[in-house]
Amino acid sequence: MRVVTVVGNRPQFVKAAAVSRRLREHHDELLVHTGQHYDDDMSRVFFEELALPRADRELGVGSASAPVQTGRMLESLDQVLADARPDLVIVYGDTNSTLAGALAGAQVRAPVAHVEAGMRSFDWSMPEELNRVLADHASALLLCSTETAARNLRSEGITAGVHIVGDAMADVLLEMTPVAKERSNALKREGVEPGRYLLVTAHRAGNVDDPARLGALVDLLEAVPSPVVFPVHPRTRARLDAAGLTARLEANKGIRLSSPVGYLDLVALAASARAILTDSGGLQKEAYLLGVPCITLRDTTEWVETVESGWNTLVDLSADAALAALEREPPAERPELYGGGHAGERICEEIDAFACERSG
Repeated sequence: MRVVTVVGNRPQFVKAAAVSRRLREHHDELLVHTGQHYDDDMSRVFFEELALPRADRELGVGSASAPVQTGRMLESLDQVLADARPDLVIVYGDTNSTLAGALAGAQVRAPVAHVEAGMRSFDWSMPEELNRVLADHASALLLCSTETAARNLRSEGITAGVHIVGDAMADVLLEMTPVAKERSNALKREGVEPGRYLLVTAHRAGNVDDPARLGALVDLLEAVPSPVVFPVHPRTRARLDAAGLTARLEANKGIRLSSPVGYLDLVALAASARAILTDSGGLQKEAYLLGVPCITLRDTTEWVETVESGWNTLVDLSADAALAALEREPPAERPELYGGGHAGERICEEIDAFACERSG
């Protein structure tokens, strides 16, 4: 079967690393990188560290508003799909690349497989919620990380093609954590000791594009115990610079600002942190898998199981709530939620079965 896989950002590179090599054992895959994340620290290093096959096509759409960026992707993907004539288009997650890949596939009548289907935060102020819902409704094969995700789809009337496979990011994390701890010198570089620092990431538009919320984020970072390690996303860096807040953070000796880090360095820093403060969906899940308490800088999450299990606390941008969460002891138990490292295998099995149905 001829497959076109569309990826564009860090989490998607990680998920594809769990799938592409297996997929190519039985199918002909064309890997398309939209260029949504184009900085070397956000893109090339992930392909290298995860041994992800080099992208066959790079669209180079770059940075823009969501409508403009998605439109550029659609225009470029139209030609890619016309040339490739795929039997299946695979998309991952909930980004503009996800939506563009799903729409482009549906519009040329190629079946779409959505990996990480059914995730819902029920927060329509998030662009990601729109992307994931539209991608699901354009897909023929819906590959869910959890039973909660499958239940969300059923509530929207989607029952055909739904399969619970676990989470592809978990596969890679479980495999690469020992490697990261052995190879990475990130803790030494940041001058921190295991269990004695907080790791922070923030990039969501709702947190960094609004000056008032960005100021509240800075207030929160100054309120929590130091040291704080903060690899700064390019979008966030630009907003901090524009608001005149970068210098304020740099003047705080307890906060260590750095450029974005590669996958191995991020895993090493996450695995050894006292806690993780983030607005990233992927890092909430990775914190759970690593057994590190997570404090989510949002008031909703699509990864509701992490909250229900007691390992994740939603604080929005309240410094008081974050401080209270840091005082709590983590739960004694951490149930298996995301497939135990076999999601990539299950995803490929479902794609194989789909191919058999199509050919039969």
